[in-house]
Amino acid sequence: MSNIYFVTGTDTEIGKTTISAGLLHKARLSGMTTAAAKPVAAGCERTGEGLRNEDALALQAQCEPRLEYGLINPITLEAAIAPHIAAVEEGTVLTRDTLVKGCQRVFELGRDLTLVEGAGGWRVPLNDSETLADLAAALRLPVIMVVGMRLGCINHALLTAEAIAADGLQLAGWVANRVDPDMSRPEENLATLQRLIKAPCLGVVPWLESPSAERVADHLDLTPLI
Repeated sequence: MSNIYFVTGTDTEIGKTTISAGLLHKARLSGMTTAAAKPVAAGCERTGEGLRNEDALALQAQCEPRLEYGLINPITLEAAIAPHIAAVEEGTVLTRDTLVKGCQRVFELGRDLTLVEGAGGWRVPLNDSETLADLAAALRLPVIMVVGMRLGCINHALLTAEAIAADGLQLAGWVANRVDPDMSRPEENLATLQRLIKAPCLGVVPWLESPSAERVADHLDLTPLI
């Protein structure tokens, strides 16, 4: 049976891609087939094969059997700014329905585990009236929340969890990802999150100077998802 989840974060640059790649890698190690979608990505670089995004490439590396890049990341934006701003500047139409169609092509593959990674946090705009939360809602996907462990993470995590619930979606699990090696009272913050978030904790990833899917996977648990 295919298991499909939407991966969001409590902010930008808190390790959504690293955690997503780690979950996919963990699934691959257990013999599962995997797929991923990064429906829209800003901050793409020009290559001989067209625009490519570092995060989407990291996800592609964990897809087994391998997927073509365009299937994983159908909308590529060059500017490393908010997607809705980049889309307007680059003349790209960015809507929920367009992204839904791209995701459905990946879902049709029927892989054992499929992850759809958002951009930034839960309420990142797509245009003047739609956000990435609308995409998750349209797809009716359970959500995995990546919590960037740093000052302010408790407020960000609880607000994100509340927004997910308010949009009628299930928080299937969350991951505590240490993004600040100098964070004060990390264990106390983690204990508070574990007490207040009413969803399984899928892992606690320590600060890693050179994070990789392989290293992160050692700290993750797929059991609540599969």
